[in-house]
Amino acid sequence: MEIEKLVIGKKYEIHGYKHDGKIHRAWDEAVLLEIHDDYLIFGNEKTKVIESDGRTWRTKEPAILYFFYKDWYNIIGQYKKDGIYYYCNIASPFIIEEDTIKYIDYDLDLRVFPDGSFKVLDRGEYKYHKSVMQYPESIDTILKEELTNLINHVRKKEIAFAPGIVEHYYKKYSELKKLNN
Repeated sequence: MEIEKLVIGKKYEIHGYKHDGKIHRAWDEAVLLEIHDDYLIFGNEKTKVIESDGRTWRTKEPAILYFFYKDWYNIIGQYKKDGIYYYCNIASPFIIEEDTIKYIDYDLDLRVFPDGSFKVLDRGEYKYHKSVMQYPESIDTILKEELTNLINHVRKKEIAFAPGIVEHYYKKYSELKKLNN
């Protein structure tokens, strides 16, 4: 999708797939907040999530989501009472088809806490899926490099990790939501 066709304030769906092409998880709403050359920023709150097994649930807190055109991760800033937490998926760059953001989730996740500390999650799941779905070595190399790049962004407080940035976009999201209701 060309950037010109994207519309600030428009609602998009999000579909995360696995390497084998099967849907892993879907979110029914993400409102486009800003368009950058390298990434898009969305917001959502109490969004319905559908798991691959059909179970559904709703997110508990507002979130600001960053999807990158070339980088192999996406970042979710979660606006919680005790601070901003980040859930980062190591994932393919996204595409948009039929108003749906699509990417491949590669299992590894990075959890970043309000104090800036972080933890790499799901290494066992990654190892299992790498074997079962036969990730090529080239993908394995990219994913490990991108995890390192993401950790460097956390340490340098860049992009979504800059102080006050999630709060800024949450305010923008709240204002757009008021306009659309």
